[in-house]
Amino acid sequence: MGNTIWTKEELVAYILLYVAHSDLKETQSEHEYILSRVDAETYEHIKAEFDTDNDYQSINKIVDAVNTESTYSSNPDALFADIKLMAFADGHMDQMEHAIYNSLKKILS
Repeated sequence: MGNTIWTKEELVAYILLYVAHSDLKETQSEHEYILSRVDAETYEHIKAEFDTDNDYQSINKIVDAVNTESTYSSNPDALFADIKLMAFADGHMDQMEHAIYNSLKKILS
């Protein structure tokens, strides 16, 4: 797979969507949290792309984009803070969200 070239905001939107959908649903709280981090146009554009990707494509895109995004490649803690906040957006981190968080941490560290 080639490099995924996204803006930082697009990358954040995609990762937050990935985490939000880890339990197969995006709650209203999670949706609101994503929109607090990215603008509606970016959300819609990235959501359309996310909806066509399978899990394997999503992980590859995230890894490619994180590796090319200097903010996150040099400071992964900022990325994991965003991921953790997304997982707790609906008040708790369920088992699937926790598993996705741990998996992303292993893959991206």
